[in-house]
Amino acid sequence: MVKSGSKKSTPKTTKRILISQPRPESEKSPYFDLEKKYQVELFFHPFIKLEGIPAREFRKQKIDISQYSAVIFTSRNAIDHFFRTCEEMKITIGQDTKYFCITEAVALYLQKFILYRKRKVFYGADGTNKSMFDVINKHKENEKFLYVCSENQQDNEIVNWLKTNKCEYQLAFMYRTISNDVKSVFTHCDFDVICFFTPSGVKSLFDNFPSFEQNGTVIGAFGNNTSKAVEDAGLTLEIKVPAPQRPSMVAALDHFLAASATPVKK
Repeated sequence: MVKSGSKKSTPKTTKRILISQPRPESEKSPYFDLEKKYQVELFFHPFIKLEGIPAREFRKQKIDISQYSAVIFTSRNAIDHFFRTCEEMKITIGQDTKYFCITEAVALYLQKFILYRKRKVFYGADGTNKSMFDVINKHKENEKFLYVCSENQQDNEIVNWLKTNKCEYQLAFMYRTISNDVKSVFTHCDFDVICFFTPSGVKSLFDNFPSFEQNGTVIGAFGNNTSKAVEDAGLTLEIKVPAPQRPSMVAALDHFLAASATPVKK
């Protein structure tokens, strides 16, 4: 159930954490190590779902994909929808195309679609926009960039950087983000912590519960845009990721739980 009542301070003991993403496929996920270490319950439920923009609709953007020498990806979803769109439009991507990715994990996902060459695939060192910008900056002079993103969730920091640094670029909307039904996950229990990963996830919470009140629930957010969405919604943000020594949500939760719970002795 969604919490109601007067505001309260951060709970001294955290018991239930809601991760607004799908449950990890591997049982070796570090999230499950947190469960054992701190005897907490983790619940996974995606707050958003993606809907591909069909090729016939994408054509209205009047983008000739073959004219771009570099592509920017900030997620595996963006990669999926880029190659889906190319297939639907019967476009062959040139072997000299360069790919700039937000993380190594996203870059490695390209192996599903291309013959992976490290000299053609680049990624940021620490998963931040800045580290990706540092890489793009070395190649920007002779490239035309296609930034593949959601119709309603492009990263303004990336757009502003491309514009400020006089890069030749185009936004390519190949999918859209819509709110998922999350009411069922709140039916049987309250959560001490809710972790968000996109601004659309924050929007989904209020789409499902327009009168949601935080009332002591600890809010975590990954990325500057998500953090801003949390604060713009009038919520108090207590776990901000990435941060020094806390590059991931898992690392941030570990740090938070160490201060609010007692680890299980081995």
